[in-house]
Amino acid sequence: MARRSRAREVALQLLFQWDQNPTTVPRPAIEVFANGRLLGDAEMVAYALTLYDGVVKHKDDIDPILRQTATNWRLERMLPVDRNVLRLGVYELLHDTTPQPLEVVINEAVELSRRFGSADSPAFVNGILDRIGKMRIADFGLRIESNPDQKPLTETPPSEPPG
Repeated sequence: MARRSRAREVALQLLFQWDQNPTTVPRPAIEVFANGRLLGDAEMVAYALTLYDGVVKHKDDIDPILRQTATNWRLERMLPVDRNVLRLGVYELLHDTTPQPLEVVINEAVELSRRFGSADSPAFVNGILDRIGKMRIADFGLRIESNPDQKPLTETPPSEPPG
């Protein structure tokens, strides 16, 4: 498993715990968990904690987007794994300071849902994140590049007439 994929997995585990546990877990315990799961890989621990912190910080922005997009589904009725995979994916699409291409975010989310969710989770997660990604592109006139060496979000340049 790729390092970033493993870090996303740890972030999801932390988000699941955060979502299901009414008692706040002390930050040192969260860091110990991430460090242990990622075998002391400082870069990936920092990445996993950045994802976790980002979702927690932006939850009040993310959840209404999920409510709007997941027609006929209340957040409270979604499987906790699906809900948190979606939160993680929406955070990466809309708030991550180092955004990944839409395809990468969706593929990573689908793999997490396949590993931890139900048999229906991958299709559910794929559909919701694809809709959100397309809305994001339409809202801002942006296209998401598939080339990882390029900046993921760029304005679509106007076409110039030949001449």
